[in-house]
Amino acid sequence: MYRDGRPHGVARALNRLDALVLGSGRLGVARAVTLEVPGRRSGEVVPVPVVVADLAGERYLVAMLGQRVNWVRNVRAAGGAAVLHHGSRTAVHLEEVPVADRAPILKRYLALAPGARAHIPVDRRAPVADFERIASKYPVFRIVEE
Repeated sequence: MYRDGRPHGVARALNRLDALVLGSGRLGVARAVTLEVPGRRSGEVVPVPVVVADLAGERYLVAMLGQRVNWVRNVRAAGGAAVLHHGSRTAVHLEEVPVADRAPILKRYLALAPGARAHIPVDRRAPVADFERIASKYPVFRIVEE
């Protein structure tokens, strides 16, 4: 469903449905939200279902499909400007986390997002050192509310 790190066919349809349901805030899944960011070419808002990971009082988004995923490219093109939607919309700034700081966040993310485990090749119970080896492949953004 995620050939070449991008959703195709059924995955794309499911992502649209998830974005709609999660954004409504009615599902009761506090960590699952809809990320809304303008498309880098079209300028149209692109809703994407994401899981928010928390660690040491901060909140983060992780790109489970890696560097080439569209929402990462769109966030970078928008200078980090985005909206999180979970019942209400909250304007946020997404700050990319340096590779050296990503490992513990990736570990926490896998503990919270079972759907991501098939995409990140480290067991969620592995030591943080194992996550350091793959950290450069998975963008992580710190959520800063505006």
